[in-house]
Amino acid sequence: MTIQQPRTRIQKKNRWTILDAALDVFSDNGFRGATLDQIAASAGLSKPNVLYYFSSKEAIYTALLSGLLETWLDPLRAIDPEGDAVDEILAYVRRKLDMSREFPRESRLFANEIVQGAPHIIDQIEGPLKDLVDGTCALLRRWMNSGDLAPFDPYHLIFSIWATTQHYADFNVQVAGILQTDQDTQFGTAADFLDEFYRRALTPVSG
Repeated sequence: MTIQQPRTRIQKKNRWTILDAALDVFSDNGFRGATLDQIAASAGLSKPNVLYYFSSKEAIYTALLSGLLETWLDPLRAIDPEGDAVDEILAYVRRKLDMSREFPRESRLFANEIVQGAPHIIDQIEGPLKDLVDGTCALLRRWMNSGDLAPFDPYHLIFSIWATTQHYADFNVQVAGILQTDQDTQFGTAADFLDEFYRRALTPVSG
């Protein structure tokens, strides 16, 4: 059995540099449009040096997507089953919007992969992601049945939240071009709107 030696500080730094550079290249060009030469140039390393750490362009891409999917699932996992139903969903909306602001390259990378049919992550989508969404939808149904949440199709509610929050990362040029405001204002007004929008939609009608 081969024992893998722990990576040195320089090796860890170079791997991070390559992945960070690749994130720029892949998010701008997609998997098919990106090249190892572009990644190496963006990382400030030679192509052979890049290949020392990753065996191929696909290996880099897969490493990025694997880490990204875990990051993308965290906000959904943070929904508290014992919390207030509307407040928990609104908090989830804010976390997703914050992710669009803080991780726009990652959001575009994920969107590009999905548009291409998710060839590199379809197993995760149909496995861990589906399991998590199914579990969350079961919780939403419980809240709806108990009267804590207005009745909606829970799956389409989640899809709606993904669409309305990730839009601000994936179509940022469009948003900025229309609003003609700085990023703080764009995300601030978006947060206010989405909070009010989902609060009104999800709060049960009394009486």
